[in-house]
Amino acid sequence: MRKQPVGELLPSAHAVDREYRVMRALGPAGVPVPRAVLFHAGRDVVGTPFYLMEKLEGRVFAAHSLPGLAPAERGAMYRSMADTLATLHRVDPAAVGLADYGRPGNYFARQVARWSRQWEASRTRENPALDRLIAWLPGHIPEGDETVVCHGDFRIGNLMFDPVEPRVIAILDWELSTLGHPLADLGFNAMAWHTRPDEYGGLRGLDLDALGIPSLDDYVAHYLRAAGRQDGIAPFHVAFALFRFAVIFEGIAARAAAGNAASDDASEAGKLGPAFAKRAVELVGA
Repeated sequence: MRKQPVGELLPSAHAVDREYRVMRALGPAGVPVPRAVLFHAGRDVVGTPFYLMEKLEGRVFAAHSLPGLAPAERGAMYRSMADTLATLHRVDPAAVGLADYGRPGNYFARQVARWSRQWEASRTRENPALDRLIAWLPGHIPEGDETVVCHGDFRIGNLMFDPVEPRVIAILDWELSTLGHPLADLGFNAMAWHTRPDEYGGLRGLDLDALGIPSLDDYVAHYLRAAGRQDGIAPFHVAFALFRFAVIFEGIAARAAAGNAASDDASEAGKLGPAFAKRAVELVGA
């Protein structure tokens, strides 16, 4: 079951009706998602709107290092992750009834503005690096635009792998999904290579060769082949992703301060807001 948290929510946050809708649409299109079973819009059953989805048996890993696995299995799982993201981005939104799932075009400009507003709405402390990014990002948006279904939070921790085989069987947590630019998802996926293990389970500083995990360049190249693309991500795409995640962590910190956080470790997670913003500033020299 997925339900809204109790308490006051930021605008558009925890729209469980959207999560239900996008999974219902993408499953028949070949995207690995749990089967959405039921949506209940009222508050009479559990106190908030909620939906039910099929229970799947599989493995979920919090850390991108995939602890406890053999190097060959880790490599295969990373390739499956890239293939899965490419499968999602190959879906035509209109063909699966999602043409109105978001506003097409001008994605990065709108998202920078949106998350800047979210930061102001959730600000409970100062974060100078976030303010520097808000000033830098609008003037450095790459040219070109396209529209696909974006997951918005595509990372190891939101994937379920087969209990035995090194392949993705489900993409989880569609809260941030919308119509957007595919390189936004890829940039978000790339954050793990720029953050440390103590920064939400990142890979920075680890011996990737020994672990069997591809370099970021090799991972991106695999995705591009699977997606049929010739381009790649720029520092902007990763900095934008780090900026968004920093704002999300600041929102968690605000909910923790208000006493209505969705998880017991919200106070700890909220400390990551400054860390992710600083990583973005380091990356682009803002």
